[in-house]
Order: sequence, then structure tokens, then C-alpha cells
Amino acid sequence: MPIKSKIRTVPNFPKEGIMFRDITTLLKDPIGMQLVMDDLVKRYRGKKIDKIVGLDARGFILGGALSYVLGVGLVLARKAGKLPAECEALEYELEYGTDKIEIHKDAINPGDNVLVVDDLLATGGTAMAAIKLIEKMGGKVMEAAFVIDLPDVGGRKKLQEAGYNLYWQTEFEGD
Repeated sequence: MPIKSKIRTVPNFPKEGIMFRDITTLLKDPIGMQLVMDDLVKRYRGKKIDKIVGLDARGFILGGALSYVLGVGLVLARKAGKLPAECEALEYELEYGTDKIEIHKDAINPGDNVLVVDDLLATGGTAMAAIKLIEKMGGKVMEAAFVIDLPDVGGRKKLQEAGYNLYWQTEFEGD
């Protein structure tokens, strides 16, 4: 699958030594976007999914398109202070400090089967926080799906060791 060939690598962004995997080149390419969405639809069509949770911000794009095709609700998991109504929140550790992720209190119902979607899995911190928040709200995470996995960074291992099912479409070795 040529998904990987449609992803741009930007050296030294957002800081020196990081090789940023930029999916904007994939998103602007109609064939690239079709490849991504066709693969996700094939994987999830017919599965018992009540909600898709898109992670801030590129997960909104992928999750929105997928929720439309599958006919299920889309929930936004955002950075603190970005959602207008009452939220459930979870603070989590970053490499240097902490961050917080929020979901509207009325977005996940107890027993909902949830698919988490984002563009990239690196350390797994944001994905793990979103999963824990969904579970705190009574949802059941059936899988977390990513366009890109960076296996050397450790997020995949962390989430799998915690017992979560993962799916990724391509991977890049290194940072």
C-alpha cells in the first residue's frame, strides 16, 4: 500500500533531531486519502462501534470521514479548554511536564463500544489518556487505529502491554 509514500518527512520539526511525519501531503492527495479511508472502512464496517473518538486534531479529520461512512457518532477528544460544554478530563504525563485531555460529559454513554482514531502513534501518551478517559466515562475501547506508528518511540508496546488492540496502516523506523 503506497500510503507511506504520500507522507512527507520534515526534519528538525518541532525541534532539532525530530523527523516529523506530516500527513497533510497524504490528506491533500485524493488517492492517498481514499487509500486510508478505504482501508479503515474495510476493517471496521460491520463491527459493533457506537462512537469514534477522534484525537486532537488530525484524528478529527480521519474520525469524521470514517464516522460518516460507518454511520456512527464522532466524539472529539481535545486539549484542555477547547470544548464549550461540561467535560470529563484526564491529566497525563508528558516527557517534560503534564497535559490534559477532555471529552464532553454527554459524549460517551456507559457500555458504548468506541474506536479511537488518530494520525500517529508515537509515545502513546495522548492515546492512553484518551482511552483511560473513555473508560472512566463507561465506554469500552475496542481498538485504537492510526495511519502511522513509530515503533521505536514505544507507544505501540506501551498500549499493547496494557491490553489494548491497535491497528496502524504504516510505520516509520526511528524518531
